[in-house]
Amino acid sequence: MAEKRDYYEVLGLKKGAGESEIKSAFRKMAMKYHPDRNAGDASAEEKFKEVNEAYEVLSDPDKKSKYDRFGFAGVDPSMGGGAGDFSGFGGFDDIFSMFGGGGFGGFGGFSGFSGFGGSARSSGPRRGADIQKRMNISFKEAVFGCKKDIRLTKDVRCDTCSGTGAAPGTSKKTCPKCGGSGQVRTVKSTPLGQFQTVTTCPDCGGVGEVNENPCSDCGGSGKLRKTVNLSVTIPAGVDDESIVTLRGQGQPGSGGGPSGDLYIVLSVAEHELFERRGDDLWLQVPITFTQAALGDDITVPGLTEKLSCKVPAGTQSGTVLRMKGKGVANVNSGRPGDMYVQVNLEVPTKLTGAQKEMIRKFGESKALEGYTKRKKFSEALKDLFM
Repeated sequence: MAEKRDYYEVLGLKKGAGESEIKSAFRKMAMKYHPDRNAGDASAEEKFKEVNEAYEVLSDPDKKSKYDRFGFAGVDPSMGGGAGDFSGFGGFDDIFSMFGGGGFGGFGGFSGFSGFGGSARSSGPRRGADIQKRMNISFKEAVFGCKKDIRLTKDVRCDTCSGTGAAPGTSKKTCPKCGGSGQVRTVKSTPLGQFQTVTTCPDCGGVGEVNENPCSDCGGSGKLRKTVNLSVTIPAGVDDESIVTLRGQGQPGSGGGPSGDLYIVLSVAEHELFERRGDDLWLQVPITFTQAALGDDITVPGLTEKLSCKVPAGTQSGTVLRMKGKGVANVNSGRPGDMYVQVNLEVPTKLTGAQKEMIRKFGESKALEGYTKRKKFSEALKDLFM
């Protein structure tokens, strides 16, 4: 079995990375190795599982704290829970593996450790794999939340055998070869003492049980491939690439283990007018020269109603006006962001003769005093060629 990589390394992060960094890295890596994008690539599938496992730990504050302190031993019950001075290792088996892979019955003066096994373990209950699925939603659905129905083809627990894999009325039996341990121990004598190697039981595959009467519906796997209908609640305030988690809706576990989770990755459509930046909204609004020069109260669209926005006299093109609390409600706190209205001066392209004459007269008047930037430019130009 390949050695587990550090969870931070799996996500391409430095130890102690924050919540937003972890979430962003998970999205990137999950999309890179998603099975739908790497059909038939066993290596990508393993990396996808590795990424999900890392995120499951680092996204949970309690698990992350234990992992930061004790490593894998702090988050894997089969490794001893991070107790004592062995917190940097996965338990006695991993310490012994430094002496050649298997457990040992004697190494010089260490013959008293003959009772410990090697690195092979019975599989026991195992959590099911996680599933990731992309869902398209509208801008409005993301802002206000909604309920969506999806169809998903995945493995489900066999109802006939309740996931045991054994035919109704029967049960699996303890493997006679390994006695239910899932491991076969072999002792070899060497000049350095007796060495004990541990391998996975070939008869039960490390499960510790044999199925003499497999279920006729699932063939003994305890699982069936089906298309299921699920209802997904999208909370208000989600954004593009947000993830909605459906606990227990992933692949079923084995050996009585829990099912994995289903991760719904959201793709939010763009809005015709609004640009979203986090919880803030940005809106581009064209205004006339008269509105910019004299000021005006303009009407702009809000998320649920029309809003009045004051344009001060002398407003320059590109000026950004802030409307506090008129953005999107945060998906976690419910606190709304702001709306930023950027006003842009629109120059008319079609003018009547009378209109042109009015503008010409205005330009010939002593209006340069009101053009502060133009006045400075003219003075600088004059000085440059004196």
